[in-house]
Amino acid sequence: MDFRFTDEQQMWSDTVHTFMDREVGLEYIRKHDESREFPHDAYKKIAERGWLGLLIPEQYGGLEADPVMYAIFCEAIAKYSLDFAAAIMTSMFTATNIAFHGSDAQREKYLPGFLDGDTKFSISITEPNAGSDAAGLRTRAVQDGDSWVLNGNKVFCSGAHLPNTVIAVMARTAEDKHKGLSMILVPNTTDGVDVRKLDTIVRRTLGTTEIFLTDARVPIENIIGEPGDGWQVVGGHLEWERLSLAATYVGNARTALDDTIRYTKDRTQFGRPLSSFQVLKHRMAQDECEVQAARLLVYSAATKLARGEKVLKEVSIAKVFAAKTAFQVATNGMQALGGYATLPEYDMERYFREAKHGMVGGGTNEIQYSIIAKQMGL
Repeated sequence: MDFRFTDEQQMWSDTVHTFMDREVGLEYIRKHDESREFPHDAYKKIAERGWLGLLIPEQYGGLEADPVMYAIFCEAIAKYSLDFAAAIMTSMFTATNIAFHGSDAQREKYLPGFLDGDTKFSISITEPNAGSDAAGLRTRAVQDGDSWVLNGNKVFCSGAHLPNTVIAVMARTAEDKHKGLSMILVPNTTDGVDVRKLDTIVRRTLGTTEIFLTDARVPIENIIGEPGDGWQVVGGHLEWERLSLAATYVGNARTALDDTIRYTKDRTQFGRPLSSFQVLKHRMAQDECEVQAARLLVYSAATKLARGEKVLKEVSIAKVFAAKTAFQVATNGMQALGGYATLPEYDMERYFREAKHGMVGGGTNEIQYSIIAKQMGL
């Protein structure tokens, strides 16, 4: 099976790629990466087209796209920057959790503003001492009358500083490691919420933050689902999240490799193009094999997910393979471009930085291998 797109899927892919080229553009991506500014204009354009609602059921105003259509979208929006794609996708997952696990009141309150591009979401799970062991977090939410009172410290919470942002905070409401976790919606303007932007080499467009919660009080109805449902809420769309991340790595790796090919054809050394040297030629051929293989893994998993199959192993394989591929392609691109690779206008240094983060964010490669091994019965 070669997983060729249907006419409708190909048209959708062409539409999003054309949007990225004409309505966003490479210069826009570079500018916002260098200035560390959120791409508000592009985000609003995506909202105006209804694309923020790709994962939202039609009954709540969304488009309810299938996994293949969503993977196509993710691959296309990441073509110039993984961080740009993250800026679009981050809000989408919390909005989806509200759509599927939230109350009617939460859907009415938050989803219209999200679909319009006005309300954004950040998800806050990681803590200084709880990264891969996410269930080991210590931030607590204690019920006090008709409120939840939160205390704790979170880190690497992408987009939590942006205006009109609601943070989905994973907090401990009981002692059980997994069943004691709850997801609570906390507007970033809440008293007792101190959001500090971090100066990282990635997430420069979306931005990532550290959060200090000191007696932060929100209404009792801000919990998604029931107390103790937090792990289930997060895990409910884990397959979609890993699929989407893998698709973004493929999209960006494709661009990084195309840039390398173009540069080595144009650059002459020792009287001939760099692309004629066997060491570079073989490297690029290997990268082409890896990118195509990663893409097939993504759309194989997406096709199975669209059929309603459980694909935890498949999406974990796709994510870890695509992440390694994106980093390999960018690393080889850095070597091929030499000194020029370090200049922002050649883009490769951005691909390199962002691809390295792909091997950590959304579950490290090591965590993915553990998941794959477990699914193998090991």
